[in-house]
Amino acid sequence: MKILTILKQVPDAESRVRVQHGSLDLTGATFVLDGMDEYGVEHGLRLRESGIDAEVVAVGYGPSSTDQAVRTALAMGADRAVLVEGDAFDDPLTVALALAGVVRDEAADLVFVGGKQADWDSAALGPALAEALAWAHVDWTTEFALDGDAFEAVHDVDDGSETLRGRLPVVVTTQQGLNEPRYPTLPNIMKARRKALDTRSAEVGQELMVVTGHTGMERERRREMLEGDARSAAAELVRRLRDEAKVLREEGR
Repeated sequence: MKILTILKQVPDAESRVRVQHGSLDLTGATFVLDGMDEYGVEHGLRLRESGIDAEVVAVGYGPSSTDQAVRTALAMGADRAVLVEGDAFDDPLTVALALAGVVRDEAADLVFVGGKQADWDSAALGPALAEALAWAHVDWTTEFALDGDAFEAVHDVDDGSETLRGRLPVVVTTQQGLNEPRYPTLPNIMKARRKALDTRSAEVGQELMVVTGHTGMERERRREMLEGDARSAAAELVRRLRDEAKVLREEGR
């Protein structure tokens, strides 16, 4: 069996990202493996470790610098990695078409995709990939098990959860609750740095969506001086934090 885990490299949530002249300025930003994608890597590893004869292949999409995220998956325990070089701002449908070719070339049986991309805040990649492959698809998965080529999955719906059963191949989108991703050990991190990557060019044809610019959210800061002595100013500050900002509450409530 071959299990593919799709990866995306995104700016760390703590990084400062600026919009200048209609484009994103990522100078100085730190990039990491998208947290949603870690669940897919972890579940592929757990299926292999459960005794299933499986190869876990990490597949990253993006510029050459995406190798950092791909090597994180290798350090976690993926058997090998593929880096599909494309534009970091390619839309999910374009990316899905490019990745579908990799899935076919690899003759994969099971594909894990992060439920939502941290940078685009988009949940379209998993369903789009399943559509491009004409495969079954389970989204927002919290449990997934295999018995031969049969799978059983639990996923979230608005008013609870559903249990689905089917047969491979299938695309599964992951989320928090599916598992607890492991931390790579230092020896494995060092080994991952030396492993060769299978680098391929994205064959996407014409882009389905073109990003023409970016607009930053402008938020006016509220600045107000509290009058009175220190005691009355402190009391007024506490009241506002409790009643207006809702970040404090009275004891017993």
